[in-house]
Amino acid sequence: MSIMAKTKMNRKDNNSKTKSRMQAFEDKLTTGADIDEDILLDSFKRNEHNSLRILLGLYRGQYLKLLAAVLLFAVKHTPVWVLPIATANIINAATGHDDNALGTIIFNTVLMAVLIIQNVITNYYHTYFYAKVIRNVERGLRSSMVRKLQQLSITFHNEMQSGRLQSKIMRDVEQVENLSAQIFISVLSIIMNMIVAFTVVVSSSLTVFLFFAATIPVAVIIRIVFRGKINTRNHSFRKEMEETSVKVMEMVELIPVTRAHALEENETNKMDSQLRSVAEEGFKLDVIQSLFGSVSWASFQLFQVLCLAFTGYLAFRGTIKPGDVVMYQTYFSTIVNQISGIITLIPIISKGLESVDSIGDILLCADVEQTGSRRKLKRVEGNIEFSHVSFRFKNADKPVIHDLSLKINKGETVAFVGASGAGKSTLLNLVIGFLSPQSGKVLIDGNDLSELDLRSYRKNIAVVPQTPILFTGTLRENITYGSEDISDEFLQKVIAASNLEELVDQLPKGLDTMITEHGANLSGGQRQRVSIARAFVREPKLLILDEATSALDSVSEKKIQESVDRLVSDRTTIIVAHRLSTIKNADKIAVIGEGDVLEYGTYDELMERRGEFYRMRSLQL
Repeated sequence: MSIMAKTKMNRKDNNSKTKSRMQAFEDKLTTGADIDEDILLDSFKRNEHNSLRILLGLYRGQYLKLLAAVLLFAVKHTPVWVLPIATANIINAATGHDDNALGTIIFNTVLMAVLIIQNVITNYYHTYFYAKVIRNVERGLRSSMVRKLQQLSITFHNEMQSGRLQSKIMRDVEQVENLSAQIFISVLSIIMNMIVAFTVVVSSSLTVFLFFAATIPVAVIIRIVFRGKINTRNHSFRKEMEETSVKVMEMVELIPVTRAHALEENETNKMDSQLRSVAEEGFKLDVIQSLFGSVSWASFQLFQVLCLAFTGYLAFRGTIKPGDVVMYQTYFSTIVNQISGIITLIPIISKGLESVDSIGDILLCADVEQTGSRRKLKRVEGNIEFSHVSFRFKNADKPVIHDLSLKINKGETVAFVGASGAGKSTLLNLVIGFLSPQSGKVLIDGNDLSELDLRSYRKNIAVVPQTPILFTGTLRENITYGSEDISDEFLQKVIAASNLEELVDQLPKGLDTMITEHGANLSGGQRQRVSIARAFVREPKLLILDEATSALDSVSEKKIQESVDRLVSDRTTIIVAHRLSTIKNADKIAVIGEGDVLEYGTYDELMERRGEFYRMRSLQL
């Protein structure tokens, strides 16, 4: 083998080893890219009243990657720090007419060229490491919030508007990500630039350094004067943005109603009023931030002019060289710009810390449905008992359920009827475990529901709500939601039992046809039958039907009633119904009113009794 060939092979081996070492180092730095959500939550709990400490705590376990980003930042930024010195050296060499002047000029020029070129590589890896960490924390925060929302009680979700939750998950996390990015770009740059500038100046001239140091108290005073007002305006603006998010979602959902009643102008005016409030709060925030920035800028520009005059005077007296005037002026300009940068960042930091608090509203909320540590229910037979149950909603004048006792045996179909507000839906929510009684017990097969792992219990039940909830996806995905390994044979049986065969045949792609948002491309009856099919797929031991046939035409009602009759077979079933004609086949009917069971019996028994149920049925004939 020739020497040249060996040289090429050795060079290739060396390159391979170098790449291998670089890859190993990079792999080490990027190991564990996923953020531990427990660390995120722990940071909020341990530093509940300190937003900045919470923010720093979010990056625990990621410090090696952040350290790499800091070191790479320092290396990539060297051209900015060395340029004033190189400039001063070249000017002094050119004006001093030294014998080695040409060598000094060439050396400083080459040095700057090398430092500028290396910036391309180090800037890439600096961005790679810090961006990887920040984006993973961003994902981790959103994931933690989504997980927490799945754990929070239904009461919390009823009280918290969905628009506010959306704003917290999207806008507030984005603000935190923006704050983190500023810390690892702008704040890091500011700190390093000021350290380098002050270090060079103090090593060159203590007199000039003392002049530089005089600018810091000015920055502190300006910050103190404006801090309170900026924080207040940021808080008000965020609240108005959350409120606007809520109003926009409500407006979008109401568009069909608005259009049907020719209320477009009313809705537009209402939104205009809210948008005007947001604009006003945003305007106030912009004005105070602008005033803050302009006062800061004017102050430091005056200092910069004074610095030029001061160093010019020192050069005139021969205390410093002419080239040093440029160096000091450049470094003073750097310090002024960095202090101005800090002041400019204060609004961003305030918004970010405000958003940290907003995210904490979710992650620190204690209204969690406690299930994990409770006893798991391995099997559900379907025996239900309300034992002296009472329930009162928060801020309500009186309980909606008071000392109610009722037994439902395995396999029975029991219908709850009564006036609106009588407590029928409350009883359903108590059975599901969405609500807990203030006194008394809800027993499932003799087990107190408050002592059970609700997830293990709910795997055995199915709920068909009054308003069917469909999501954007295929018809198949909507039917099999939450159920895995469903065979095509079983799915076809479910479709037949739910009276969905005709619909599947009509759709262009059958079960693989996409369902639009909220099932808009299906009729009300079709949506309800999809919801019933979803219940069929679960093969529940306990079935809950909440107004399954309400607000439907007679043809759709008949098809749904046929589906329901098949669905309730051999299952414990609770039905809430306003159309009393649909519950003739129920084993028992419970008339709910005044917080208790007013009447209880079969359809025929209650009609013969000529009591409350008879009166309600007569009104519907």
